[in-house]
Parts: sequence; C-alpha cells; structure tokens
Amino acid sequence: MEERRTEETEHNMDTAILSRIEIVQGDITTQEVDAIVNAANSTLLGGGGVDGAIHRAGGPAILAECRTLGGCATGEAKITAGGRLPAKHVIHTVGPVYRDGQHGEPELLASCHRRSLEIAVAHGLKTVAFPAISCGVYGYPIPQAAGIAVQTVAAFLEGHPELDLARFVLFGPDTYNAFSSALRRLGSGQQEGEHGC
Repeated sequence: MEERRTEETEHNMDTAILSRIEIVQGDITTQEVDAIVNAANSTLLGGGGVDGAIHRAGGPAILAECRTLGGCATGEAKITAGGRLPAKHVIHTVGPVYRDGQHGEPELLASCHRRSLEIAVAHGLKTVAFPAISCGVYGYPIPQAAGIAVQTVAAFLEGHPELDLARFVLFGPDTYNAFSSALRRLGSGQQEGEHGC
C-alpha cells in the first residue's frame, strides 16, 4: 500500500484526493468501514457473487430490510444496516448489464458510484468500500469499468471533503491490477477519454 501511495505523489492530480482512494485485493465482507457497497440486482433480494457473499456474511437482517425497499433501479442505490458485517451499513446499487458500451452503460456505472457516495454523505458516513460493480456476471470489461469507477469516485471526493476514504476491494489479481492502473492513470492526467465514456 505504501508503495502505491508513493507513486501517486509523483502525479499531477491533487494528492490529497488520491490519498483518500485505496485499491486493495481482498474480501469486501471483512472491511471495517462505515459502509460497503453491494453490487446488487434490481430486486435487492440477494444473488450470486458479491451480492450473495454480503448476504451470507451479514445474515438475514439485511434481506429482511431489503424486502421493505421495493427494489432498486439500475444506476441507483439504497441503504440498509450491515447486519453481522463489520461495516455498519450496506449501500446496495444496481450496475448495468454490459451490452456494447453504447446503451448508457458508462453513465449508469458512473451513477452507481456517485449515488452510493451521495447516500453515504446523506447518512454522515466517512468511509466506504466498493467492489468491482458490473464486472462479474454483468460482463462489464474490467479495464473500462475500473476507469469509470476511479474517475467518478475521485471527482466526487474532490467536492466532498467530509468523506475520508473510498476503498476499492477487488477479489482477484487481474481486477486489482486494472483498478491500480486506472488510479495511476488518473493521477498522471491520462484517464480522460480512455474508458469509453
């Protein structure tokens, strides 16, 4: 982690913002943050991948609360308590299913990250951990998704100093490397236009 942050200080973007973004490889269900973001489906009633893992780790209280929310539109987000998770809350967001990148997918993916952070701010939360939204069965190409995610979060942090930390928690090395590269490119001013927005 220290090595990555040392690299960031050499780049052009405000290092105070970059220092509030972390890229780690690990299990999002174990993160001790105010909220973790769940890559949910539109029913909010559980599923596979990250969604299933969060519901299994957090216990039935999360699903019970989700049942009261009436689902969630793609690109939107809703919040529940964290159940048995170390995180106090779960912010459920519905990422786009990737078709070809020409059907609003980049805008919807950016909206997932922005709306999740808006909800965090509205609830006075300071630390948020994201998975790689839409990068599993929804088929979003990981390099493009990483660019959109990191750029959207950095832009939000720039205008919201009350948020202390946005952490991307990635399951495998390929996804971790893609997000790390996206953060480095953002710092060096090369991000714009590279992710297909």
